[in-house]
Amino acid sequence: QVQLVESGGGLVQAGGSLRLTCAPSGRTFSSYAMGWFRQAPGKERELVAAIDWSGTSTYYADSVKDRFTISRVYAKNTVYLQMNSLKPEDTAVYYCAADSPYSKLVKGSSDYWGQGTQVTVSS
Repeated sequence: QVQLVESGGGLVQAGGSLRLTCAPSGRTFSSYAMGWFRQAPGKERELVAAIDWSGTSTYYADSVKDRFTISRVYAKNTVYLQMNSLKPEDTAVYYCAADSPYSKLVKGSSDYWGQGTQVTVSS
């Protein structure tokens, strides 16, 4: 069974940092684009960051540019989301996603999803 397993969420004060990890199991996603979405209560799910299969193209939502960094380590079949200068409005459940091609993921669609990890930023 293919799974995307997120970890690294938690409670942090505004201005703090967290690093989310997505570790797929059941198959390798080295040829897939990977991304992080988030959904806050009462809001629609939004794409936060994405990285293509080669690691050379990345996408960031305007709200997280210059604060968040997405990266992938092929040897570990793992994708990270480094989140710095966190704000209360970053509070949401964060989901890892994988799909191909990259353009499909950037448009907000994905065939593979994790179960999510809660990020809470206190003011």
